[in-house]
This record gives sequence, C-alpha cells and structure tokens, in this order.
Amino acid sequence: MTDHAVGAPLRLDLWLAADRNISRSAAQALVAAGAVQVNGRPARAGQRIAERDSVIVAAPAAPAALPRAADAPDPLVALHVVYEDDMLAVIDKPAGLVVHPAPGHPDGTLADGLRQRGDVWSFLGGAERPGIVHRLDRSTSGLLVVAKTEAAHRSLSAQLAARTLGRTYWAMVWGGFTETTGEIDKPIGRDPRHRQRMAVVDRGRPAQTDFRVVERLGAVSVLDVTLRTGRTHQIRVHLASIGHPIVGDPVYGRRHDERAGRPALHARRLRLTHPGDGSERVIESPLPADLVELLEQARRGELR
Repeated sequence: MTDHAVGAPLRLDLWLAADRNISRSAAQALVAAGAVQVNGRPARAGQRIAERDSVIVAAPAAPAALPRAADAPDPLVALHVVYEDDMLAVIDKPAGLVVHPAPGHPDGTLADGLRQRGDVWSFLGGAERPGIVHRLDRSTSGLLVVAKTEAAHRSLSAQLAARTLGRTYWAMVWGGFTETTGEIDKPIGRDPRHRQRMAVVDRGRPAQTDFRVVERLGAVSVLDVTLRTGRTHQIRVHLASIGHPIVGDPVYGRRHDERAGRPALHARRLRLTHPGDGSERVIESPLPADLVELLEQARRGELR
C-alpha cells in the first residue's frame, strides 16, 4: 500500500498513470478494481484531485478462493527475497510452493505471499498473479523475478520474448553423456494421450534447451541447463526425450524413482537487464539442502 500527496488538480487516472509509470487504461483498471482511495474513500477514475488530497493505492483484491472453515485463516506465505528495489524483486522459491492459484491450490501460493507483504505489484497478468512475470513448477526450486510496476513488467516480459532474460538451471539426470555440450530443439505441446502432461509433438510450440555436462557420476550426470524458450515442463520433457530424465521426476522420469523426493531441478541463476537503468543484473541461488544431499549420494556412488 502506498500513500501519495498530489500536486495541481488533475484527473485521478491521469495522475496515477504519471505517478506509477503505467498506461491510463491500467490506471483506470486499478481504480475499477477498488485498489485506490482518495481521502479514505473509494476513488473514481475521473475525479479531480488536488494538493491537499491523499491517494492510497493498494494491491487489487485477489479472486475469491474456495470456501474455508470459519476458524481457518488464510495461510501466511514466507518468501525469501534475495534482491529488491522500487521496480522489481527476485524470489528464491522453495520446492513445493505453487507460484499462483490453480485447480487444487487456491491459496498458500507465492502470489499470496506477495500480497501479504503489503507492497503494490504490477497486475498486467491479472489480480491473481500480482507481479508474476514467469513461473516455476511447484516441485522446482530457485529464482524467479516479479515486477512492481507495469513498466517493469512490460520490460521483463519483452526480455523473455526476446530470449535475453537468462535462466540457468542445475539438473541431475540419469545416464552418461559422451558429449560435453548439446542443444535440444524439439516442439512441445500437450501429450495427446495424457492431457495433464506435456510431450514432444510435431505440432507443438517451438522449444530450445541448451545443456552443458558439469559432472559425470556413474549412473547420473549433473548439467547446467539454459532455456532459450519457456514452455511448460520444457527441461523435464526435453531431457526425458533424449533418454536422460531428471532424477526424481515422477511424471517424465523412471518408475519408482523416489530417491530425490522431487525432480532434481533448481533455477540457480537469473540474468536480466534492469528496466530502470539498463544495467545487467545477475542473481544466483545456492543449491538447497535436499539437492546437496542428493549430490553427495551420487558422488558416493549410491545412485543406481
């Protein structure tokens, strides 16, 4: 929530657009969502405001979740913020945390954690996805960037589209490689037989993944994986398609492979051009404890 004093009399939507560096239509949507108050009262986009007026902007309300028991409060979501400024933040997401509401997960998401912080986030993706520019699978840990302003959101989304927002993952996969580096260029779409899964399909969307072998550990290999596109489950599908499924992947991996407890995949590095000053920012995340333990098991030759 933010509270601003204003200058000369001006339409509220025009003042909001200038103050928050957003479009006029976005400012009007913010007012329509009930996120703006003037002098403690709900605002109207066309009302005139003057220097004596106080404008408070809060995050738009999220869509109604599924009914909860009267004595069951909304769960608090603690977020590990590794970088933050006036335009964006970078979150180090733990495995198991859902990024935004989805069927079966109406609350307790990263999006809820963002709203609970009390900050104002971009709502280009909708009120249920405050500031979220890209996502990670529930079972994947690591870094993702969220936007505080519409301008930052547009810039980061453009970087994703132009493939200049660099995302590098640590992955442990089954099998050995003769090559040191490789590229997987295969289209990905819905699996025609299992609609809840993705697959390499002829009429899928183009998808490119680059990998580099970091460590060879007998039955498994450790890779650095870089995305050039961002399809759903892209890394998991692509690596499985070349015979190297991710260790612990219950969907695309080996049957009865429960050693890791979840796919051994971690978004370890994020490289972006800052929307404000154009400088390059590189943020890194250490390997979480469960994957450190899995790596030690592999080095001891315990994965077979």
